[in-house]
Amino acid sequence: MIEIREVKTKREIKEFINFPLKLYKGNPYFCPPLYGDEKKCFRPDYMYYDQSEAKYWNAYRDGKMVGRISAILQKAANEKWGQKRVRFTRFDAIDDQEVANALFAKVEAYAKEKGMEEVVGPLGFSDLEREGLLIEGFDYLSTFEEQYNFDYYQKLIENCGYGKDVDWIEHRLTFNDEKYEKLVSVSNRILAKGKLHVIEHMPYKKFVKLHGDQFFEMLDISYNKIYGTVPFTRGMRDLLENNFAPIVNMDFVKFVMDENDNLVAFAVAFPGIAKSLQRSGGRLTPGAIIKLLKTVKSPHIVDLGLVGIDPKATLSGAQVVCYAELSKAFHKYKLDYVETNLNLEDNKEIIGTWNHFNSIQHKRRRSFVKKIN
Repeated sequence: MIEIREVKTKREIKEFINFPLKLYKGNPYFCPPLYGDEKKCFRPDYMYYDQSEAKYWNAYRDGKMVGRISAILQKAANEKWGQKRVRFTRFDAIDDQEVANALFAKVEAYAKEKGMEEVVGPLGFSDLEREGLLIEGFDYLSTFEEQYNFDYYQKLIENCGYGKDVDWIEHRLTFNDEKYEKLVSVSNRILAKGKLHVIEHMPYKKFVKLHGDQFFEMLDISYNKIYGTVPFTRGMRDLLENNFAPIVNMDFVKFVMDENDNLVAFAVAFPGIAKSLQRSGGRLTPGAIIKLLKTVKSPHIVDLGLVGIDPKATLSGAQVVCYAELSKAFHKYKLDYVETNLNLEDNKEIIGTWNHFNSIQHKRRRSFVKKIN
């Protein structure tokens, strides 16, 4: 018999956050989220609750926790896309269909109560959160930005009546001197022809002060039509600025400007910090902080984070300049490899960009959907 409890007490909150840490203990591919960030979800003043609401449930059998799930009614997303959807997220469970059935039944009942027509996910409050279920690439280290899960999750979800909504694919990039030199050469021609230039390296706080407004405006514009996105808010901007601060290495932040100093394209990559957080379970202990700072200063792996271009400049080649500039930094640090993170499988333009590198498509993630009315 499975007992489902809505998460309300401090003890239940702790159990909800700790469950995946216990489930994946010792797993070499799992990267936990920051523990403090997960706790913020349970604060009534959490920044996303001005545009959404959420429910959290734990599953127990004989008093032992065996699963968890969350449901999000993202009102801003529904309004933007003209949909009636509830998102599911933070689904974790033992390999037991009865547990999955009971958890998804709660999400679907909540969705019906709210007058919704579909349940979709895994999706967070926005695309700034972890999204998609890993369905290929289980023997690769997860990036900090994305969630790892066991291979049986797909079976549990599909057996609850869910099918594919969209897929994302991920690539691992390594380097070839000939391709690197060609990329830089093409970039130099684009810069000269388009009268473009790249912003010089500067401290993070100064960079945010000088260019933050342009960056966030461009981020909102360039990601506007991307699956699952929601309108950008001041709270989301504050979150990004604060979360970037401890993990940003300005060598991996590239802005391409036109002759009038207007932002045309950007690319932001992050040192791969997954291994720095594994042992601490995402808690910023003194040991984890020391590892984190060392990784940020001297990374061996880099994760591509945010890439965008002014829609009016898609034919300018400015995005190629971004990748060429990042490649210079990649060579400087003699990286082992670069992770692209998620690209929608039909985004041929950005996927084609990886031909400038040695690349393998090593992971695939899926967002599932189920009609409930």
